[in-house]
Amino acid sequence: MQCSWKSVVLLALASIAIQYTAIRTFSTKPLSLLCSVGLAPTGHAVNCSLRDLSRLGQETLEASDQGCEEIPSPTPSSPSVSLPPFNASKRTHILILATTRSGSSFVGQLFNQHPEVFYLFEPLYHVQLALLPRLAQRNLAERRVMLGAARDLLRSLYHCHLNSLENYIRPRPANHSTDKLFRRGASRSLCTPPVCEAPLGREGQTLVLADEGECVRRCGPLNVSLAADVCRAKRHAAIKTVRIPQISDLRALIEDPRLNLKVVQLVRDPRGILASRIETFRDTYRLWRLWRATGRRPHNLDLGQINTVCEDFLRSVSAGLAKPAWLRGRYILLRYEDLARFPLQKARELYSFLGLDMDHSVEDWIINNTRGSSDLSSRQKFTTVRDSAANAENWRVKLSFDMVVYTQTACQPLLELLGYKTVFHPRELRNLSHSLVEDRTFLPFF
Repeated sequence: MQCSWKSVVLLALASIAIQYTAIRTFSTKPLSLLCSVGLAPTGHAVNCSLRDLSRLGQETLEASDQGCEEIPSPTPSSPSVSLPPFNASKRTHILILATTRSGSSFVGQLFNQHPEVFYLFEPLYHVQLALLPRLAQRNLAERRVMLGAARDLLRSLYHCHLNSLENYIRPRPANHSTDKLFRRGASRSLCTPPVCEAPLGREGQTLVLADEGECVRRCGPLNVSLAADVCRAKRHAAIKTVRIPQISDLRALIEDPRLNLKVVQLVRDPRGILASRIETFRDTYRLWRLWRATGRRPHNLDLGQINTVCEDFLRSVSAGLAKPAWLRGRYILLRYEDLARFPLQKARELYSFLGLDMDHSVEDWIINNTRGSSDLSSRQKFTTVRDSAANAENWRVKLSFDMVVYTQTACQPLLELLGYKTVFHPRELRNLSHSLVEDRTFLPFF
Protein backbone atom coordinates (compact mmCIF):
# COMPACT_ATOMS: atom_id res chain seq x y z
CA MET A 1 0.00 0.00 0.00
CA GLN A 2 2.88 2.36 0.89
CA CYS A 3 4.65 1.50 -2.36
CA SER A 4 1.50 2.15 -4.38
CA TRP A 5 1.08 5.57 -2.74
CA LYS A 6 4.59 6.63 -3.73
CA SER A 7 3.93 5.49 -7.24
CA VAL A 8 0.79 7.61 -7.42
CA VAL A 9 2.72 10.69 -6.25
CA LEU A 10 5.45 10.10 -8.82
CA LEU A 11 2.87 9.63 -11.57
CA ALA A 12 1.13 12.87 -10.52
CA LEU A 13 4.39 14.84 -10.57
CA ALA A 14 5.26 13.44 -13.97
CA SER A 15 1.82 14.38 -15.27
CA ILE A 16 2.19 17.97 -14.01
CA ALA A 17 5.61 18.24 -15.64
CA ILE A 18 4.24 16.94 -18.93
CA GLN A 19 1.30 19.41 -18.83
CA TYR A 20 3.61 22.35 -18.01
CA THR A 21 5.86 21.45 -20.91
CA ALA A 22 2.91 21.15 -23.25
CA ILE A 23 1.42 24.47 -22.13
CA ARG A 24 4.76 26.24 -22.63
CA THR A 25 5.22 24.63 -26.02
CA PHE A 26 1.77 25.65 -27.28
CA SER A 27 2.16 29.20 -25.90
CA THR A 28 5.37 29.86 -27.81
CA LYS A 29 5.01 27.69 -30.90
CA PRO A 30 2.35 29.82 -32.67
CA LEU A 31 4.54 32.89 -32.21
CA SER A 32 7.51 31.01 -33.58
CA LEU A 33 5.33 29.95 -36.48
CA LEU A 34 4.44 33.57 -37.17
CA CYS A 35 8.14 34.30 -37.48
CA SER A 36 8.80 31.32 -39.70
CA VAL A 37 6.05 32.18 -42.19
CA GLY A 38 6.93 35.88 -42.33
CA LEU A 39 3.98 37.35 -40.46
CA ALA A 40 6.14 39.18 -37.99
CA PRO A 41 6.90 42.81 -38.88
CA THR A 42 9.28 42.96 -41.82
CA GLY A 43 12.67 44.51 -41.57
CA HIS A 44 13.23 43.42 -37.96
CA ALA A 45 15.09 40.54 -36.41
CA VAL A 46 12.53 39.00 -34.10
CA ASN A 47 13.31 36.71 -31.17
CA CYS A 48 10.23 34.51 -30.83
CA SER A 49 9.61 34.95 -27.15
CA LEU A 50 6.71 36.63 -25.45
CA ARG A 51 9.01 39.11 -23.78
CA ASP A 52 10.66 40.32 -26.98
CA LEU A 53 7.44 40.40 -28.99
CA SER A 54 5.77 42.43 -26.28
CA ARG A 55 8.68 44.84 -26.37
CA LEU A 56 8.42 45.07 -30.14
CA GLY A 57 4.76 45.97 -29.85
CA GLN A 58 5.55 48.67 -27.33
CA GLU A 59 8.23 50.11 -29.60
CA THR A 60 5.82 50.07 -32.51
CA LEU A 61 3.35 52.19 -30.54
CA GLU A 62 6.08 54.61 -29.51
CA ALA A 63 7.31 54.91 -33.08
CA SER A 64 3.82 55.66 -34.37
CA ASP A 65 3.66 58.60 -31.98
CA GLN A 66 6.96 59.89 -33.40
CA GLY A 67 5.76 60.09 -36.98
CA CYS A 68 6.41 56.59 -38.31
CA GLU A 69 10.14 56.51 -37.80
CA GLU A 70 11.90 53.22 -38.46
CA ILE A 71 11.40 50.76 -35.59
CA PRO A 72 14.70 49.38 -34.33
CA SER A 73 15.24 45.66 -34.14
CA PRO A 74 14.71 44.26 -30.64
CA THR A 75 17.52 41.75 -31.11
CA PRO A 76 20.78 43.38 -30.07
CA SER A 77 22.92 40.89 -31.93
CA SER A 78 21.19 41.51 -35.26
CA PRO A 79 22.07 44.51 -37.45
CA SER A 80 19.19 46.96 -37.80
CA VAL A 81 17.52 47.06 -41.18
CA SER A 82 16.02 50.37 -42.30
CA LEU A 83 14.84 51.95 -45.45
CA PRO A 84 17.33 54.38 -47.00
CA PRO A 85 16.61 57.99 -46.10
CA PHE A 86 14.64 59.92 -48.69
CA ASN A 87 17.48 62.33 -49.34
CA ALA A 88 20.12 59.89 -50.44
CA SER A 89 23.67 61.14 -50.75
CA LYS A 90 23.14 61.96 -54.42
CA ARG A 91 20.37 64.43 -53.59
CA THR A 92 21.54 67.96 -52.80
CA HIS A 93 19.39 70.42 -50.88
CA ILE A 94 20.12 74.08 -51.52
CA LEU A 95 19.12 77.09 -49.43
CA ILE A 96 19.56 80.61 -50.79
CA LEU A 97 19.96 82.80 -47.70
CA ALA A 98 19.42 86.48 -48.42
CA THR A 99 17.61 89.64 -47.48
CA THR A 100 14.92 91.56 -49.33
CA ARG A 101 16.07 93.36 -52.50
CA SER A 102 19.50 91.77 -52.61
CA GLY A 103 19.07 89.89 -55.90
CA SER A 104 17.79 86.66 -54.38
CA SER A 105 15.05 86.19 -56.98
CA PHE A 106 17.71 86.23 -59.69
CA VAL A 107 19.86 83.67 -57.85
CA GLY A 108 16.83 81.48 -57.27
CA GLN A 109 16.19 81.36 -60.99
CA LEU A 110 19.68 79.96 -61.56
CA PHE A 111 18.38 76.78 -59.95
CA ASN A 112 14.75 77.06 -60.99
CA GLN A 113 15.79 76.77 -64.63
CA HIS A 114 17.51 73.42 -64.05
CA PRO A 115 15.22 70.54 -65.09
CA GLU A 116 16.32 68.35 -62.16
CA VAL A 117 15.83 70.94 -59.41
CA PHE A 118 12.56 71.38 -57.52
CA TYR A 119 12.43 75.06 -56.57
CA LEU A 120 10.27 76.88 -54.02
CA PHE A 121 10.09 80.65 -53.76
CA GLU A 122 9.74 82.01 -50.22
CA PRO A 123 7.62 79.29 -48.58
CA LEU A 124 8.44 80.85 -45.19
CA TYR A 125 6.27 83.80 -46.18
CA HIS A 126 3.29 81.75 -45.01
CA VAL A 127 4.93 81.01 -41.65
CA GLN A 128 5.56 84.68 -41.04
CA LEU A 129 2.05 85.64 -42.08
CA ALA A 130 0.44 83.00 -39.86
CA LEU A 131 2.57 83.48 -36.74
CA LEU A 132 3.40 87.15 -36.60
CA PRO A 133 0.69 89.82 -36.72
CA ARG A 134 1.27 92.62 -39.15
CA LEU A 135 3.43 95.46 -37.83
CA ALA A 136 4.22 93.48 -34.67
CA GLN A 137 7.40 94.25 -32.80
CA ARG A 138 9.93 91.54 -33.60
CA ASN A 139 11.00 90.80 -30.05
CA LEU A 140 13.21 87.89 -29.04
CA ALA A 141 10.31 85.58 -28.15
CA GLU A 142 8.59 86.14 -31.49
CA ARG A 143 11.85 85.57 -33.32
CA ARG A 144 12.36 82.22 -31.58
CA VAL A 145 8.85 81.09 -32.42
CA MET A 146 9.28 82.13 -36.03
CA LEU A 147 12.69 80.49 -36.43
CA GLY A 148 11.60 77.24 -34.80
CA ALA A 149 8.61 76.93 -37.10
CA ALA A 150 10.72 77.96 -40.10
CA ARG A 151 13.34 75.28 -39.45
CA ASP A 152 10.71 72.59 -39.00
CA LEU A 153 8.98 73.57 -42.22
CA LEU A 154 12.22 73.70 -44.19
CA ARG A 155 13.13 70.21 -43.03
CA SER A 156 9.71 68.92 -44.10
CA LEU A 157 9.86 70.65 -47.47
CA TYR A 158 13.29 69.26 -48.28
CA HIS A 159 11.84 65.82 -47.59
CA CYS A 160 9.00 66.74 -49.98
CA HIS A 161 6.38 66.73 -47.22
CA LEU A 162 4.62 69.67 -48.83
CA ASN A 163 1.46 69.03 -46.85
CA SER A 164 3.27 70.62 -43.88
CA LEU A 165 2.98 73.93 -45.70
CA GLU A 166 -0.80 73.63 -45.68
CA ASN A 167 -0.82 74.33 -41.94
CA TYR A 168 0.26 77.91 -42.61
CA ILE A 169 -1.62 78.79 -45.81
CA ARG A 170 -4.70 80.93 -45.24
CA PRO A 171 -7.39 79.99 -45.99
CA ARG A 172 -6.33 76.43 -45.30
CA PRO A 173 -6.29 74.28 -48.47
CA ALA A 174 -9.30 72.01 -49.01
CA ASN A 175 -8.54 68.50 -50.26
CA HIS A 176 -4.88 69.52 -50.65
CA SER A 177 -5.80 72.16 -53.21
CA THR A 178 -5.04 75.89 -52.96
CA ASP A 179 -4.73 79.00 -55.07
CA LYS A 180 -3.03 80.97 -52.27
CA LEU A 181 0.55 79.73 -52.47
CA PHE A 182 2.80 82.80 -52.42
CA ARG A 183 4.48 83.50 -55.77
CA ARG A 184 3.69 80.05 -57.15
CA GLY A 185 4.49 81.34 -60.63
CA ALA A 186 8.16 81.73 -59.70
CA SER A 187 8.57 77.93 -59.69
CA ARG A 188 8.69 76.08 -63.00
CA SER A 189 7.94 72.79 -61.26
CA LEU A 190 4.60 74.17 -60.07
CA CYS A 191 3.65 75.65 -63.45
CA THR A 192 4.44 72.75 -65.80
CA PRO A 193 3.09 69.21 -66.25
CA PRO A 194 2.17 67.13 -64.40
CA VAL A 195 1.34 69.75 -61.75
CA CYS A 196 -0.09 72.09 -64.36
CA GLU A 197 -1.70 70.82 -67.53
CA ALA A 198 -1.48 74.15 -69.34
CA PRO A 199 -2.34 74.26 -73.05
CA LEU A 200 0.47 73.07 -75.29
CA GLY A 201 2.21 75.21 -77.85
CA ARG A 202 3.51 74.23 -81.22
CA GLU A 203 4.98 70.79 -81.78
CA GLY A 204 3.64 69.63 -78.43
CA GLN A 205 5.96 71.85 -76.41
CA THR A 206 4.69 73.15 -73.09
CA LEU A 207 3.58 76.74 -73.34
CA VAL A 208 6.16 79.17 -71.98
CA LEU A 209 4.45 81.33 -69.36
CA ALA A 210 5.11 85.03 -69.81
CA ASP A 211 4.72 85.98 -66.14
CA GLU A 212 3.85 84.53 -62.75
CA GLY A 213 0.23 85.61 -62.96
CA GLU A 214 -0.24 83.67 -66.15
CA CYS A 215 0.77 80.49 -64.34
CA VAL A 216 -2.05 80.92 -61.83
CA ARG A 217 -4.58 81.84 -64.50
CA ARG A 218 -3.80 78.91 -66.76
CA CYS A 219 -3.02 76.26 -64.17
CA GLY A 220 -5.79 76.85 -61.65
CA PRO A 221 -5.49 75.77 -57.99
CA LEU A 222 -2.33 73.97 -56.96
CA ASN A 223 -2.63 70.29 -56.06
CA VAL A 224 -0.20 70.07 -53.15
CA SER A 225 -0.07 66.26 -53.21
CA LEU A 226 0.81 66.24 -56.90
CA ALA A 227 3.47 68.87 -56.30
CA ALA A 228 4.97 66.64 -53.59
CA ASP A 229 5.18 63.77 -56.08
CA VAL A 230 7.08 66.02 -58.49
CA CYS A 231 9.40 67.08 -55.67
CA ARG A 232 10.25 63.44 -54.96
CA ALA A 233 10.91 62.80 -58.63
CA LYS A 234 13.51 65.57 -58.89
CA ARG A 235 17.15 64.90 -58.07
CA HIS A 236 17.64 68.11 -56.09
CA ALA A 237 15.64 70.76 -54.23
CA ALA A 238 16.27 74.49 -53.77
CA ILE A 239 14.51 77.02 -51.57
CA LYS A 240 14.95 80.78 -51.48
CA THR A 241 14.25 82.75 -48.30
CA VAL A 242 14.77 86.26 -46.93
CA ARG A 243 13.20 85.32 -43.59
CA ILE A 244 16.16 83.68 -41.84
CA PRO A 245 18.36 86.45 -40.39
CA GLN A 246 21.66 84.63 -39.87
CA ILE A 247 23.50 81.49 -40.90
CA SER A 248 23.73 80.37 -37.26
CA ASP A 249 19.94 80.08 -37.21
CA LEU A 250 20.32 77.16 -39.64
CA ARG A 251 22.94 75.18 -37.78
CA ALA A 252 20.55 72.40 -36.73
CA LEU A 253 19.57 71.81 -40.36
CA ILE A 254 23.11 72.06 -41.70
CA GLU A 255 24.34 69.47 -39.21
CA ASP A 256 21.49 67.07 -40.03
CA PRO A 257 23.19 64.26 -42.01
CA ARG A 258 19.89 63.31 -43.64
CA LEU A 259 19.55 66.65 -45.41
CA ASN A 260 22.85 67.20 -47.21
CA LEU A 261 22.04 70.92 -47.01
CA LYS A 262 24.27 73.52 -48.65
CA VAL A 263 23.78 77.25 -48.13
CA VAL A 264 24.40 80.01 -50.65
CA GLN A 265 24.57 83.24 -48.67
CA LEU A 266 23.84 86.14 -50.98
CA VAL A 267 25.02 89.59 -49.92
CA ARG A 268 24.74 93.02 -51.51
CA ASP A 269 26.04 96.48 -50.78
CA PRO A 270 23.57 97.81 -48.16
CA ARG A 271 23.45 101.13 -50.02
CA GLY A 272 22.11 99.23 -53.02
CA ILE A 273 19.60 97.35 -50.85
CA LEU A 274 18.32 100.63 -49.41
CA ALA A 275 17.92 102.25 -52.83
CA SER A 276 16.02 99.23 -54.16
CA ARG A 277 13.70 99.10 -51.15
CA ILE A 278 12.89 102.80 -51.43
CA GLU A 279 11.78 102.25 -55.02
CA THR A 280 9.92 99.01 -54.36
CA PHE A 281 8.25 99.51 -50.98
CA ARG A 282 7.08 103.07 -51.39
CA ASP A 283 4.77 103.20 -48.38
CA THR A 284 7.13 101.52 -45.93
CA TYR A 285 10.03 103.73 -47.00
CA ARG A 286 8.00 106.91 -47.48
CA LEU A 287 10.12 108.94 -45.05
CA TRP A 288 13.30 107.88 -46.82
CA ARG A 289 11.80 109.18 -50.05
CA LEU A 290 10.98 112.42 -48.28
CA TRP A 291 14.60 112.70 -47.11
CA ARG A 292 15.82 112.19 -50.65
CA ALA A 293 13.41 114.75 -52.07
CA THR A 294 13.93 117.51 -49.49
CA GLY A 295 17.52 116.91 -48.39
CA ARG A 296 16.38 116.94 -44.74
CA ARG A 297 16.19 113.79 -42.64
CA PRO A 298 12.77 113.41 -40.95
CA HIS A 299 13.08 113.28 -37.17
CA ASN A 300 10.86 110.20 -36.98
CA LEU A 301 12.68 108.23 -39.69
CA ASP A 302 13.08 104.55 -38.78
CA LEU A 303 16.83 104.13 -39.13
CA GLY A 304 16.49 100.55 -37.90
CA GLN A 305 15.28 99.58 -41.36
CA ILE A 306 18.86 99.63 -42.64
CA ASN A 307 20.70 99.14 -39.34
CA THR A 308 19.11 95.72 -38.84
CA VAL A 309 20.16 94.63 -42.32
CA CYS A 310 23.79 95.49 -41.63
CA GLU A 311 23.81 93.93 -38.17
CA ASP A 312 22.35 90.63 -39.37
CA PHE A 313 24.66 90.54 -42.40
CA LEU A 314 27.71 91.28 -40.27
CA ARG A 315 26.97 88.53 -37.75
CA SER A 316 26.07 86.00 -40.42
CA VAL A 317 28.98 86.70 -42.76
CA SER A 318 31.45 86.86 -39.89
CA ALA A 319 30.28 83.43 -38.75
CA GLY A 320 30.57 82.00 -42.25
CA LEU A 321 34.00 83.44 -42.99
CA ALA A 322 35.29 82.19 -39.62
CA LYS A 323 35.08 78.71 -41.20
CA PRO A 324 33.56 76.73 -38.32
CA ALA A 325 33.67 72.95 -38.67
CA TRP A 326 29.88 72.67 -38.97
CA LEU A 327 29.97 74.78 -42.16
CA ARG A 328 32.78 72.87 -43.86
CA GLY A 329 31.72 72.13 -47.42
CA ARG A 330 28.26 73.55 -46.68
CA TYR A 331 28.63 77.30 -47.16
CA ILE A 332 29.51 79.69 -49.94
CA LEU A 333 29.37 83.48 -49.91
CA LEU A 334 28.21 85.25 -53.06
CA ARG A 335 28.22 88.99 -53.68
CA TYR A 336 25.37 90.13 -55.88
CA GLU A 337 27.68 92.58 -57.63
CA ASP A 338 30.02 89.77 -58.72
CA LEU A 339 27.12 87.76 -60.09
CA ALA A 340 25.80 90.81 -61.92
CA ARG A 341 29.15 91.49 -63.58
CA PHE A 342 30.13 87.90 -64.31
CA PRO A 343 26.88 85.91 -64.34
CA LEU A 344 28.02 82.83 -66.27
CA GLN A 345 31.29 82.51 -64.39
CA LYS A 346 29.68 82.85 -60.96
CA ALA A 347 26.85 80.49 -61.87
CA ARG A 348 29.36 77.83 -62.89
CA GLU A 349 31.23 78.35 -59.62
CA LEU A 350 27.99 77.87 -57.70
CA TYR A 351 27.14 74.68 -59.53
CA SER A 352 30.65 73.35 -59.02
CA PHE A 353 30.45 74.01 -55.27
CA LEU A 354 27.08 72.26 -55.08
CA GLY A 355 28.25 69.30 -57.14
CA LEU A 356 25.57 69.80 -59.80
CA ASP A 357 25.93 69.64 -63.55
CA MET A 358 25.35 72.96 -65.30
CA ASP A 359 22.46 72.41 -67.67
CA HIS A 360 22.37 74.29 -70.98
CA SER A 361 18.93 75.65 -70.10
CA VAL A 362 20.51 77.52 -67.17
CA GLU A 363 23.16 79.05 -69.40
CA ASP A 364 20.55 80.08 -71.96
CA TRP A 365 18.43 81.70 -69.28
CA ILE A 366 21.42 83.66 -67.93
CA ILE A 367 22.27 84.99 -71.39
CA ASN A 368 18.68 86.01 -72.05
CA ASN A 369 18.13 87.62 -68.65
CA THR A 370 21.31 89.61 -68.05
CA ARG A 371 21.26 91.72 -71.18
CA GLY A 372 17.92 93.42 -70.78
CA SER A 373 17.17 97.12 -70.56
CA SER A 374 17.85 98.96 -67.34
CA ASP A 375 14.69 100.95 -68.05
CA LEU A 376 12.68 97.70 -68.00
CA SER A 377 14.03 96.72 -64.59
CA SER A 378 13.08 100.11 -63.15
CA ARG A 379 9.47 99.73 -64.34
CA GLN A 380 8.93 96.15 -63.14
CA LYS A 381 9.63 95.61 -59.46
CA PHE A 382 10.19 91.87 -59.40
CA THR A 383 11.52 91.16 -62.88
CA THR A 384 14.75 89.23 -63.35
CA VAL A 385 15.23 90.56 -66.89
CA ARG A 386 17.74 93.39 -66.71
CA ASP A 387 21.13 94.70 -67.69
CA SER A 388 22.71 93.08 -64.65
CA ALA A 389 26.09 94.80 -64.87
CA ALA A 390 24.53 98.28 -65.11
CA ASN A 391 22.04 97.44 -62.37
CA ALA A 392 24.70 96.44 -59.84
CA GLU A 393 25.68 100.00 -58.89
CA ASN A 394 22.78 102.10 -60.16
CA TRP A 395 21.96 102.97 -56.54
CA ARG A 396 24.64 105.65 -56.87
CA VAL A 397 22.28 107.84 -58.89
CA LYS A 398 19.21 107.07 -56.75
CA LEU A 399 20.40 108.01 -53.26
CA SER A 400 21.36 111.45 -52.05
CA PHE A 401 24.90 111.93 -50.80
CA ASP A 402 23.67 112.44 -47.22
CA MET A 403 21.76 109.14 -47.31
CA VAL A 404 24.85 107.37 -48.59
CA VAL A 405 27.02 108.90 -45.87
CA TYR A 406 24.64 107.81 -43.13
CA THR A 407 24.31 104.26 -44.50
CA GLN A 408 28.02 103.66 -44.96
CA THR A 409 28.74 105.08 -41.51
CA ALA A 410 26.20 102.77 -39.87
CA CYS A 411 27.39 99.79 -41.92
CA GLN A 412 31.13 100.50 -42.05
CA PRO A 413 32.32 97.16 -40.55
CA LEU A 414 30.20 95.25 -43.07
CA LEU A 415 31.42 97.32 -46.01
CA GLU A 416 35.03 96.65 -45.06
CA LEU A 417 34.42 92.93 -44.56
CA LEU A 418 32.75 92.50 -47.94
CA GLY A 419 34.96 94.83 -49.96
CA TYR A 420 32.62 97.75 -50.66
CA LYS A 421 34.35 101.14 -50.91
CA THR A 422 33.14 104.24 -49.12
CA VAL A 423 32.72 107.59 -50.83
CA PHE A 424 33.63 110.98 -49.40
CA HIS A 425 32.35 113.42 -52.01
CA PRO A 426 29.25 113.72 -54.21
CA ARG A 427 31.39 113.74 -57.36
CA GLU A 428 32.96 110.45 -56.30
CA LEU A 429 29.50 109.00 -55.74
CA ARG A 430 28.25 109.92 -59.22
CA ASN A 431 31.37 108.88 -61.10
CA LEU A 432 30.08 105.52 -62.36
CA SER A 433 33.25 104.84 -64.33
CA HIS A 434 34.91 104.06 -61.01
CA SER A 435 33.49 100.96 -59.31
CA LEU A 436 32.90 100.90 -55.57
CA VAL A 437 33.26 97.11 -55.50
CA GLU A 438 36.73 95.81 -54.68
CA ASP A 439 38.03 92.71 -56.41
CA ARG A 440 37.60 90.03 -53.74
CA THR A 441 37.47 86.26 -53.92
CA PHE A 442 35.33 84.41 -51.41
CA LEU A 443 36.11 80.70 -51.73
CA PRO A 444 34.20 77.92 -49.94
CA PHE A 445 36.24 75.76 -47.58
CA PHE A 446 36.21 71.97 -47.58
